[in-house]
Amino acid sequence: MGKMNVRYWLCQVTGWGVWGLILLYFNFVVFGDRFKEQGGQKEYLISLAILLVSGILTTHLLRLIIKKTNWLKFSFNRIFYMFIISVGATGTLLYYGSDYIEAHSGYSYDKYYNNQKLEKAVKMEKQFGMDSLAYYKINTFSKDTSVQKGISEIKKATGWAKNKKGEWVYENKSDLVGIYYTLMLIAIWMLIYIVYHYVEKNRNDQLDRLKLETTVKELELKTIKSHINPHFIFNSLNSIRALVDENPKRARRAITELSNILRSSMQAEKSETVTLERELDIVKDYLALEQMRFEERLKIEFDIDEDTLQQQVPPMMLQTLVENAIKHGISKQVLGGVVRIVAVFKDNVMQLQVQNTGQLLANPNGEGFGIKSTQDRLNLMYQGKAVFEIKNLSAAMVESKVTLPVLV
Repeated sequence: MGKMNVRYWLCQVTGWGVWGLILLYFNFVVFGDRFKEQGGQKEYLISLAILLVSGILTTHLLRLIIKKTNWLKFSFNRIFYMFIISVGATGTLLYYGSDYIEAHSGYSYDKYYNNQKLEKAVKMEKQFGMDSLAYYKINTFSKDTSVQKGISEIKKATGWAKNKKGEWVYENKSDLVGIYYTLMLIAIWMLIYIVYHYVEKNRNDQLDRLKLETTVKELELKTIKSHINPHFIFNSLNSIRALVDENPKRARRAITELSNILRSSMQAEKSETVTLERELDIVKDYLALEQMRFEERLKIEFDIDEDTLQQQVPPMMLQTLVENAIKHGISKQVLGGVVRIVAVFKDNVMQLQVQNTGQLLANPNGEGFGIKSTQDRLNLMYQGKAVFEIKNLSAAMVESKVTLPVLV
């Protein structure tokens, strides 16, 4: 049995059980003396048990029918009509069904109670001296005020009266009261059921939306983190091939540097952040490979505060900024230029700066994957707490700067 079914049956038993305890409290505590005086406690308890079991079964049947209709997709008006029809049909079935079972069980409390009133009506008839009179016949004793008063008193006190044949007949007004209370119970049950499932549906919809948003963000992050410019790989392989004969030792080291970068790219999907020290190791391998291609055209400078080395940063982010600096800066300069990497603490935040020779073009946001991926990635990971900006420091120098919250 699933968790939902266990919860449902627990609510069913608890709800109807509470209603039974309320009835017991009023009959045995609040009206205890009168209840003991009229008797029938055994019949009452059995009748109550029949009512509660019947209530559980009829509302369960109602639930099965409601579930078959897929009612959560209905409009408000249709649900309203469904509510009215369901309450009326189920309430009527519960009242007359439980009454029928009680009557055939031999322990009907209503039957016991009505018999008690019939005995009282017979006694009152004798007290008024009417037991030997045919007062029930048409126009018989119609002008006798004492007889008319006796008839009225007996009917008022017991609900019993004789018909024209002299047979005792019970005027049962309790049916209307009983049906009213039964309809009220079913209406409360239906309201709780509908409200619960609406709340549960809204909660599940919100969870589904959050899961979908999370999945989309994870996919976006994986796409961003796993990106390596294929041109860089091709250029590196071409440089390594040229070195195989000229400088085998450097070629072997270059292969190790390239494998480190590729391994880091694959591991980036598994980690949200890495230490700056580890990220710098990958950047140094990347720059070493690029320096094979640019040779003396590429100058590299590091200005790293040692206290920042253990701070967490998004993996491959710094490498992406450096790649962007070389692709859009150094590679376009005939004489080459410098790439300077700075990491410092400033005003309770950490700043990563990548400065390169070059000039920022007019629409930087549309230039290359590196800039856009860094912006999107920071927005996804830090929800506005991290800032990325790129600007011209001077006529010949561009700076990409990432400001990250300090992780203690």
